Parts: sequence; C-alpha cells; structure tokens
Amino acid sequence: MLKEFREFAMRGNVVDMAIGIVIGAAFGRVISSLVNDIIMPPIGLALGRVNFSDLFIALNGNHYANLAAAKAAGAPTISYGIFINNILDFLIVAFAMFLVVRRMNRLFPPPPVEVTTRECPFCLSTIPLKASRCPNCTSQIAA
Repeated sequence: MLKEFREFAMRGNVVDMAIGIVIGAAFGRVISSLVNDIIMPPIGLALGRVNFSDLFIALNGNHYANLAAAKAAGAPTISYGIFINNILDFLIVAFAMFLVVRRMNRLFPPPPVEVTTRECPFCLSTIPLKASRCPNCTSQIAA
C-alpha cells in the first residue's frame, strides 16, 4: 500500500497540482499586498483620507478610534473595510487568472474536434457519418 501511495503521489498530475497550489498561495499573498499597500491607499486618499482597513461598525454601540482598539476592547465588530479589501483582492486575482488562462488558450489551442455525425437532410436529426439510412425517418441517405 505504501508503494502504491508513493506511485500515486509522484505521478505527474499530483506533483503539478501541488506546485500550482504553492504558486497560487504565493500569488495570493502578492495580490493581497498589491491591494492593501498599492491600490487602496490612493483610493482612500482620493476619498478623503479613508483607511479602508479601519472601516467598521462596533455592534456594542461604543465608539472606538480604530478597528485595533475595538478588537482590543473585545467589542463585536462588522469589519466592512476589510471585506472591501478582500473583494478587491478576489477581483484582481480572478482577472489575473482570466488573463493567464486566455493567454494559455491562445498559445495552446484545443485540438480540432473530429466530426463523426451529420444531419439527415429529410428530418434534420443527427446521424453517424457512415449511415446510409436515417434511423429516425428511415430515408435513404446518399454517402
């Protein structure tokens, strides 16, 4: 059983998947840094010096200077600023993945699909290419 597991784990697909997961996690950290450290500060500045990571609602009704102070006091919060950052994170990652997949599809187009059927000229149903008679309407079909 150990030998089988080793063969399974060393198969190309599993190793490729593991490499993809590790690279994906690292890519996610880079994108999070891009959103939090590069994109959100100018947006916050343009919106009147808003720090999105400090946008929250304290559910206990008290006012806190920032999210860290609310968390330190043990106040329950709805941290919608962090949620906005995470949405932007997701959108940027999704767009980047779209661009990568789009480029890969252009570099390696799918193989052409072999045509194995045709349309019956009488009843318009799908029939095999080599058929000489339609199984649906029983008409003779010219080859």
